[in-house]
This record gives sequence, structure tokens and C-alpha cells, in this order.
Amino acid sequence: MAQQSVFKATTAPGDAQRFAASAVAEGFDLIVAAGGDGTVNEVLNGIGEVDGGFKQVCLGVLPLGTVNVFARELKIPLRLEAAWAVLRRGRQTRIDLGRVAFTADGKAAHRHFVQLAGAGLDARAVELVSWKLKTHSGPFAYIVAGFQALAEAQPSITVWADGQKVEGRLALLGNGKFYGGPFAFFPGAVMNDGRLDACVFPSLSLLALMRLTPSLLLRKRLPEKLVRRLPARTLEVTSSSPAAFELDGEWVGHLPATFTVEPNQLRVVVP
Repeated sequence: MAQQSVFKATTAPGDAQRFAASAVAEGFDLIVAAGGDGTVNEVLNGIGEVDGGFKQVCLGVLPLGTVNVFARELKIPLRLEAAWAVLRRGRQTRIDLGRVAFTADGKAAHRHFVQLAGAGLDARAVELVSWKLKTHSGPFAYIVAGFQALAEAQPSITVWADGQKVEGRLALLGNGKFYGGPFAFFPGAVMNDGRLDACVFPSLSLLALMRLTPSLLLRKRLPEKLVRRLPARTLEVTSSSPAAFELDGEWVGHLPATFTVEPNQLRVVVP
């Protein structure tokens, strides 16, 4: 490992990915993402840009973002001093690494993700988020964007896996249990079991969301009768009309896309 510690501040989207790729090329074996889930995702993809990056580098997290779902999943403290202490102890574990293949500007593309992916309403909400409002009000900006997305026509999303098909208006794919904070949308998910857990919502009307809300607030879980689940190592996701998808809370592109998992390919510092 390079002997010195280097701190680099991001000023624009893409900076964290570029910095991470440079750090891999310079020989660092620990790269820390100081930010939210979007920063983690950029750092992850920077590591993946370099051949052998995931073999060389261990990922660390300082949760400084709006929601910090990945940090919550790994039980990394949300207080800066405690999270820094976790990094200094340096205990490592291996988890699965998500990957999506899709088409962008007529060319084949791929990206990695670590916590979750979503297609349909949530990705459209991410696309609509007011970054000015997010800066001032945090998670409230996503609620506003969610209602904006809900007012639009919702494309039909289809998830295919192992010969099975599930259709709905929103598809969430979890590598871990949590979505949107401390909400266990994927109660059966394990980050090193070699599969993704698809959670598909057949309906996304305002009434359907109202039926979901009490369970989320009281139990931090979804009522199972309102969703369909499909676990698999490979998931093909398509849509009846143009539909966006997101990775780790960041808008990426449009369906169709193929989501896979690479078992135990990512080393992460954990408590």
C-alpha cells in the first residue's frame, strides 16, 4: 500500500469515481468513500474501472450523506468519530457485488452497485429530485420528487428470473435488507448469499402507498401481501415504455437491463 494518506474533495458528479480509479492505479489498497450512498457508488465504480481493482482494494465508508443506507446495512456508526474508529481498526469482510449491463447512447455499458437497484417510480423520483431542496431539507426532497413521479403515467415493469416472470409498477432489487433508510424492504436478503432479492409492487396508486405506510412506520417493513418477491443471481428487467433505473440511489439509465451478482467480490471495512 502507498505509505501516505491522501484526502481529495469532490466538487462535481464523477469526481469520486475518477479519484478512486487514480488511487487504484497509484497502488492504494484502502479507499474510503466519505459521503452518502451516491458517493459510495461512484467510488465503487472507480475501483472497478481498473483491472484487478476489486482484488487490490478494500472499501471504507464514512457516512456523511443524506440517508446512508449502505452504512446502516453494515452497522457502521453514523457519528463521524465512531465511524473513523471503525476504519482505524480495519476489520474486513467480503460481500457480494452487484453489476448491471445495459445500453447507453447505443453502446453496451455496465456499472456496479453495492446496496440496491430500482426501476420505475423510484428511479424517476431520483431523476426529478431538486438538488437545491435536497441540500436544504435532506430526505424531504425525495418525498416531494416521489409525489411528482407518482402523478405521471407509470410504465409496466417486468422482472424475469429462472423462467419466472413478475410484473408491476416498481421493481426494487436488494443486495442488502434496507431501502430508503432503516426500512427492511428485503427481510430475507444477505449480502454474501450470492443472489439479489427482487421486490415488485403490482400497484403504485396513492391508495396503495397509503396501505403501505402504517407497516413501514410501525414495523419498518412492507406488508407482504402487497408485494411480489423473486430471488435470483441474474434478473432481466424490461418495461412496456421508457423507464429509468437507479443504482444506490443515483439515476443511471433506462431499461432494459440485466442485473447480476458477483459473489464475495468486494472487501469492506466493518465494525
